[in-house]
Amino acid sequence: MKLTRRKFVQRLAIGTTLLSDGVRSTTVANFVQRSSGAQESRPNIIFILADDLGWGDLSCYGRPDYRTPNLDLLALQGTKFTDAYSASAVCTPSRCAYITGRYPARFKIGLEEPLIATNSKVGLEPGQQTIASLLKQSGYETALIGKWHLGFRPEWGPNAHGFDEFFGILAGAGDYFLHKNGLGQPDLYENLTPVGRNGYLTDLLTERAVNYVKKQRSAPFFLSLHYTAPHWPWQGPKGGEPINFTDKAPEPATMAAGGSLQAYAQMMKSLDDGVGRVMQSIKAAGIDKKTLVIFTSDNGGERFSYLWPFSGQKGDLLEGGIRVPAIVRWPGVVPANRVTQQMAITMDWTSTILVAAKANGGSFDGIDLLPVIRGASGVVDRTFFWRIYSQDAVREGNWKYVRDGEVRKLFDLSLDQREQADFSHKHPEVLHRLMREFDKWNDQMLPRPPARR
Repeated sequence: MKLTRRKFVQRLAIGTTLLSDGVRSTTVANFVQRSSGAQESRPNIIFILADDLGWGDLSCYGRPDYRTPNLDLLALQGTKFTDAYSASAVCTPSRCAYITGRYPARFKIGLEEPLIATNSKVGLEPGQQTIASLLKQSGYETALIGKWHLGFRPEWGPNAHGFDEFFGILAGAGDYFLHKNGLGQPDLYENLTPVGRNGYLTDLLTERAVNYVKKQRSAPFFLSLHYTAPHWPWQGPKGGEPINFTDKAPEPATMAAGGSLQAYAQMMKSLDDGVGRVMQSIKAAGIDKKTLVIFTSDNGGERFSYLWPFSGQKGDLLEGGIRVPAIVRWPGVVPANRVTQQMAITMDWTSTILVAAKANGGSFDGIDLLPVIRGASGVVDRTFFWRIYSQDAVREGNWKYVRDGEVRKLFDLSLDQREQADFSHKHPEVLHRLMREFDKWNDQMLPRPPARR
């Protein structure tokens, strides 16, 4: 895609470097644009990641059968994204993208789709630069509370990758009451030590996050709060179906069984209440205007998610599998009660956080979104790439190319967000151009793992 001089300058203005191969990368040290006022002092940062939360699962995104008042309030107090994406349709790759700020297919751990509980042969490599390691080097106190899912050995864990504190689970899913993974093994940790706690997991994570915010400190903090809700097993705080423990990790079909809309609503209420408690703790600590809060999901939803108007779900590269809710709140810096159609992807949150924190170092595949959010820059054209299982996808503006096996289709999302009308015969030149762009991007990634469905 050719860039006009105007578009090229615009991208440089928000810190995007266009490499010769067409892949965007952000060098945090090169960012010079700063806002005045609150942004001049480095903010506290809270990144809240829901698990398998569908695009329409918040009432402010259209969920019709329950309410999420605290997350709706977060959107009213900040900016809501309509076109935010996860870097993958499943959790391990998308978490890899957030932690590293790079496309997950650049890493061995990012090829796990997702990492299963029996796999102790791969993890996020020691020494890998991460969002936490860069923030820690720049003087931030760092903590991860919740789900990791990037390796089970100590050298692959959060504490080895820049987090001063870790409290949560290492696996991809856990019983909300027993805190065991799909193999029936205890999976709740305090740093490297297995611990026992009584209580519903979502509430335990919230309580730990609130206590972390309350701490007296002389340095800014970075809290990455990774809820396991509303991921399977679908157990509300009033109870639900337990994990059927086996001698191997549950298959996706087994994981998607059981549950109910009522249990899902309970899980979402607990999640929403938890976010509300964390926000109240920020206000009580007197750091409301000094704290950047970002909320999003690791991928699209599944069985009980409300994904309208999209097709597909978790595991698919159709919009339902990769488009996610995203909200950014920072009083005095981020406009309140605003909706943006700016395209965003997981790695952008990494770059945005590091720029806001004035943390130098690193080259990333995302961009700083704050200039667009604040209105200092217009909406920026983006091109995103995905691959998973036997699927590929590219979004460029309103065009979306999707390959599933041998079937290749082209969609115009401005006309057809449900991806039902195939424009590949009407616009073969666009289809083939996006196929070529995908191949250029794919050549820079690690070889894809064997297809599985």
